[in-house]
Amino acid sequence: MIICTNKMEYPLRSPRQRIQKQAMVTNEKGRVSLLFKKALISRGSVDAVSQQMSSHPQYLESFLRAQHYILHMDGPLPLPCRHYIAIMAAAQHHCNYLVYLHSAQFLRLGGDPLWLQGLEAAPPRLRLLDHINKVLAHQPWLTACSHIKTLLKSGEQCWSLAELVQAVVILAHCHSLCSFVFGSNTDSDLAPLSKSPNSTPPTFCPFDAANGNPNVPQSEHITRRRSLDSTGDVVCLKERIQRSQEERDKLQTLQQSGKHEELKCSDVEEEEEMMCFADPSRFITDPNFYYQDFARRDDDHFQVFRAQDYSWEDHGFSLVNRLYSDIGHLLDDRFRSVTALSLQHSPDLKRAIWNYIHCVLGIRYDDYDYGEVNQLLERDLKLFVKAVACFPDPTKTPACPLSWAPLKPSERIHVNLLIMEARLQAELLYALRAITQYMIA
Repeated sequence: MIICTNKMEYPLRSPRQRIQKQAMVTNEKGRVSLLFKKALISRGSVDAVSQQMSSHPQYLESFLRAQHYILHMDGPLPLPCRHYIAIMAAAQHHCNYLVYLHSAQFLRLGGDPLWLQGLEAAPPRLRLLDHINKVLAHQPWLTACSHIKTLLKSGEQCWSLAELVQAVVILAHCHSLCSFVFGSNTDSDLAPLSKSPNSTPPTFCPFDAANGNPNVPQSEHITRRRSLDSTGDVVCLKERIQRSQEERDKLQTLQQSGKHEELKCSDVEEEEEMMCFADPSRFITDPNFYYQDFARRDDDHFQVFRAQDYSWEDHGFSLVNRLYSDIGHLLDDRFRSVTALSLQHSPDLKRAIWNYIHCVLGIRYDDYDYGEVNQLLERDLKLFVKAVACFPDPTKTPACPLSWAPLKPSERIHVNLLIMEARLQAELLYALRAITQYMIA
């Protein structure tokens, strides 16, 4: 292995060690290549998120497996509806990248183009998800049993328990993925459509000055701004996406014929060609609702979520796995995979990041000394972690924390993966606890 001391790398000394290291690198590259080829077959492209995660192939495998199951495998919700729910979730954080991506998938699967004109054009049943969507995205501690009851007892528009659990999993998955997109700057080459009140939460100080991507000229911003102002625009876009099907079929044919060398991972240009330029603000009904600090010291209005009373291991896993078959195992594999990755050879640092994110979202662990957070996380890194976890928004470009300088690129990606998974688990805990309260009421 390579020994790192003060950012200096010492070469392996024995030929045997060098051969073993080379074999490990080759195996890792082969694993990533296989994952990309599977993505090409299933979706016709390798998205930028997967390319970012490719430095951690073990985690990437668990992530892709869970995402594929949620969006494409058996479940109570129709496939187009799943992607529309994903659009609703991504729009809460003005994540252009995910809104565009899922809009394109929605149309490919036969979704009604009119729905992309805005949330008011969607069926009433989907509009019922709007409240729990915004609550989970910005203030998950407000998730209550009453929200679950409203969805399950709304007459002809009511949801079944199985449908609701799948919808909640999609919402939490996409909210947390917005954090990864924002933290890794995947969204930076897509122009922000508008500046929303979400962009300026009260404690969003360190990154408040950076609006949009400074490296992209304003003229290019204007050129890229596309909206669905009429049905004709959506139909035209749908035709564009359908024309790209021929190219994806060619890729699949190459894969099946064994011509691996001819397969190329799609780049940003191909991805943009298939994206649907729907304005995220069209799917937001309450733009003034955004993250606020969980509770001030002089305010006891919100009760702390104590992990020993309702944990993923003892409660959430079994409930979600029972109501949405096998998803518990897939999600648990994601959590275990990300915590198994090494970060500066310090498991304490990983635990500090994880518990800090849960803390700012109202979840506390009685057996953890929160003094470690201030000891292990420098101030600028704490601010970055909180910003990415609590109010990701592509209208702002986060500054790279100074404390990241000693970290390798793969370790920086690992930090973003930790943020994403910790947030995902936190949202699921709040939603599943509310569902449990409804079931025992």
